[in-house]
Amino acid sequence: MNKTRCDWVKLSNPKYLDYHDNEWGVPVHDDQLLFEFLILESFQAGLSWEIVLNKRENFRNAFSGFDVEKVARFNQNGIEQLQRDSSIIRNKLKIEAAINNAKQFLKIQQEFGSFDSYIWNFVDGKPLVNRWEKLEQIPANTKLSDTISKNLKQRGFKFMGTTVVYSHMQATGMVNDHLVNCFRYLEIQQQTA
Repeated sequence: MNKTRCDWVKLSNPKYLDYHDNEWGVPVHDDQLLFEFLILESFQAGLSWEIVLNKRENFRNAFSGFDVEKVARFNQNGIEQLQRDSSIIRNKLKIEAAINNAKQFLKIQQEFGSFDSYIWNFVDGKPLVNRWEKLEQIPANTKLSDTISKNLKQRGFKFMGTTVVYSHMQATGMVNDHLVNCFRYLEIQQQTA
């Protein structure tokens, strides 16, 4: 039986299909996975998510399994090594931002006990549920993503504009932006009720 999915899903790409069906919009409370999505979303800036998704395992290998403490310790030699790694996106500013963001992530963990406590506080610990019927209705950013972006930048994060932040919110289930006719819309709502 064919399932109705969000219009943006590329059915021809198994990774994309799996990501939509099993990850996108599912609330994430694991700091390591939250950090992984922060890194991936920041590398996506100006590119398509499909490019990043296709390189996800390569990013995982290059960034020490997204171990935030290890990434925070990457030095100039590590930056140069990443710039030579053709299996990832080799943008020097994004690589440096990822290392910087790991350091800021650790500071938030110290201050709040976890990044999860910090980020989910913006939505009072519960996913925001939208009711979009068409892809064109889904915003690229919101006032809330503006607020979170501003806060992250004040805390020293880089490549954390409001669009990147909103993508992160969607990916980690802080907001359910599946279209209402998508089979995942109700599944996720029921999981989080």
